[in-house]
Amino acid sequence: MEGRPGDSLLIVISFLVAVMVYNIPLPHMIEYGRPEWISLVLLYWAVALPNRIGLAAAWTIGLVLDVLSGAILGRNALAMLLLAFLAKRLYQRLRMFPALQQALIVFLVIGLQLLLLHWIDSFQAVVSPPYLYLIPSLTSALFWPLVYFVLHAARLRFR
Repeated sequence: MEGRPGDSLLIVISFLVAVMVYNIPLPHMIEYGRPEWISLVLLYWAVALPNRIGLAAAWTIGLVLDVLSGAILGRNALAMLLLAFLAKRLYQRLRMFPALQQALIVFLVIGLQLLLLHWIDSFQAVVSPPYLYLIPSLTSALFWPLVYFVLHAARLRFR
């Protein structure tokens, strides 16, 4: 699946939409369950176009996310790098799996990403309620089929 010239614009637009959804304020109780939209979009593009979206793009997206969230530089960049690395290692298998099995892999990969973020936060003495940091991996897995089908349909539409 080689990328087409129109894919670059679609990739940028999808990341911009993911960043806008990421910045939508939510009530405190729902905030813990916010899906990792940017991670889901990165995961989709790393699986769909592994030759165009790689580690450098993941690092750049992570740095942009660090600036937007006010985190120390490199925190989200390292987590996005881990996500892209795992996606590049698993992309051929992920393409073969049905949506439910893909959602399970997404749950595990984003769970590892969030575990890394929690570990980095522990060095800064940032305290979060136990195991609540893993809830976004569950909600991200639940939203994975929607993200996959929307981005796939948009990619087919704008060829």
